Amino acid sequence: MQKSSNSNNERRGRKRGITQGGWRPESTQASGRYRNPRLFFSFCARLRLFSFSSYFLLLTYCMKSPSRLAWLFCSVFIVMVSFWYYPKWKNTQTEAIISWDASGYYMYLPAIFVYHDLKELKFRDYVVTKYQPAPGFDQAFLHPESGHYVMKYSSGLALQELPFFLVAHVLASPLGYPADGFSTPYQLVLQIANTLVALLALWLVRRALLPRFGEWPTVLTLLILVLGTNYLDYSAINGAMTHNWLFLWYAVLMLLTPAFYRHPTVGKAVAIGAVIGLMTLTRPTEILAALIPVFWGLRPKWASVRERLIFWQGHLGHLLGAAIAGAAFISIQPLYWHYVSGDWIVYSYQDQGFSWLRPHLWDGIFSFRSGWLLYSPLLITALLGFGALRRREPFGFWAILSFVAVFIYVTFAWDIWWYGGSLGQRAMVQSYAVLAWPLAAALSWILARPRWLMAYAVFFIVGVYYNLWLTHQAHRGGLLAAGDMNRAYWLRIIGRYDVPKEARLLLDSNGWYTGPTDNAKVLISEDFERQEGTACSGPPLAGRCSFLLDFEHQNTPDYSVPMKPGDYTWLRATVQAHANEPQWDMWSMTLLTVRFYKADAVVKESFIRLERALEPGQTTTLPLDVHTPRRGNYDRVVVKLWHPGKTHLLVDNLQLVGFPD
Repeated sequence: MQKSSNSNNERRGRKRGITQGGWRPESTQASGRYRNPRLFFSFCARLRLFSFSSYFLLLTYCMKSPSRLAWLFCSVFIVMVSFWYYPKWKNTQTEAIISWDASGYYMYLPAIFVYHDLKELKFRDYVVTKYQPAPGFDQAFLHPESGHYVMKYSSGLALQELPFFLVAHVLASPLGYPADGFSTPYQLVLQIANTLVALLALWLVRRALLPRFGEWPTVLTLLILVLGTNYLDYSAINGAMTHNWLFLWYAVLMLLTPAFYRHPTVGKAVAIGAVIGLMTLTRPTEILAALIPVFWGLRPKWASVRERLIFWQGHLGHLLGAAIAGAAFISIQPLYWHYVSGDWIVYSYQDQGFSWLRPHLWDGIFSFRSGWLLYSPLLITALLGFGALRRREPFGFWAILSFVAVFIYVTFAWDIWWYGGSLGQRAMVQSYAVLAWPLAAALSWILARPRWLMAYAVFFIVGVYYNLWLTHQAHRGGLLAAGDMNRAYWLRIIGRYDVPKEARLLLDSNGWYTGPTDNAKVLISEDFERQEGTACSGPPLAGRCSFLLDFEHQNTPDYSVPMKPGDYTWLRATVQAHANEPQWDMWSMTLLTVRFYKADAVVKESFIRLERALEPGQTTTLPLDVHTPRRGNYDRVVVKLWHPGKTHLLVDNLQLVGFPD
């Protein structure tokens, strides 16, 4: 940005980071001046030395108790995963700490404290261009009536991150980094915050479990949560998501609630209301947390309900204090909505919603795509532990059972039940602080029975290995396609660390033909030699011409062959393909499609995305195997390619082969 000597207004604008081209932080003006990595990493080294000293003191303290030692082990493990195995604060773009949904929850802070623009978000182009936290800007949407942008996500997480953001904001410029809300100090400080939240939350879970279930059930519960579930991913790696922070508040609630009913005080009631209000401000569905204090100590008997009503009649002040505290936090969101849009209530998720009468329970819990128990099977122990919990902690049993049942129902009533690129079910992670109770009860029962313990030890070891393998493959390993899995691909990669890249085609086709090929018949064979013009302008893969797919030539012609039920059991379409650059956006990948038609109606369609298995600069023959429809009549099959992206892709030697019974 160039200086101006003739405009006081422009000088004032530059101090606020305003230019004619939009928002631009002042510290980005001189690129050779704002980075001082030696100073920055010296600061990090001192921080690391302090951490090592603290852990030595903690080790001495924790040696007196197995559960303390387990907490310390889990803490060290989370820190190592977070800062050594996969330090997201060092990553950029969509692999940074502040990326994807996390950037949407966080966006309030730079909008308010850096750019002073909560309505128009003029800085959005700068952020998307420089940091690319997501492929586009979907953290907010344009409100049609007001013409202002409204944040998609609620403000509770930003409120919790505020103290850490302010620390980073103060340090950024002195350390030589742009104070723009997204540079390295902001990423690092938020990573530290996420880790501290996780360690504190586990300590509070330990405090709740230890007096009720004893040392060793508590030890195993902590180890299962950290080593055996996707909590590891959403605390150590993706801790900037809401789930890690909400896990902490559920742990707090599970301490406050029984403490309140033992000795009711206004302070405890206000704290419970504030916790539930903050959780609801973070994710509106967390209002379900109110079921825990409301149902705590209740039994499904009229006498119990009458006793509770009498209790509240004598503690109306406590109830009022809790309600006011909760409402104070929740009211922040309507105030924001009214400020930016003029409306008190705005449904910011637009076309996304719930299917209350048809929840996706089976898919959400058991499916290969993102099934909760398929990807965290050790939590089956928690569900089986409710019987033991009823005997061990009857006072909290019905509250915990009611909460878990309703929470699962609401979680999987959401239409996007797989919750995007989620390792397992991330929307369940915060509830683990509650599920820790039946989990500890089940483990207490198992530990008292040596034969069961031996069998469970095998399950525990396999479950821990499986979870660590999943976590690795979701990140550095790269085999797990989180949120996009299916049975065929899961079976192909399970337990492996390397598979051919063509295996990723199973994510679309869901199966390969493995029978005999002796009687195969070529039904379609297209070498594209007859193409003319720009569609034949690229260097051929074979012969004189290959078909060039690009933004101007998005489709090949349809290649059709007559076919009726019973002619073939399987079909295989193959094509040679070559790309010079990768395509990471799944929705821009080239589709090889096989469609079965009856007249003009599509009976069945199958496809693969070619770029899933393409290495840039290499020519590869890619197969699509399709089982013919088991039901429905059809009279022809059509094969074609569609290229929705803007990159260039050469294809050649398209074939369709049929395999009879």
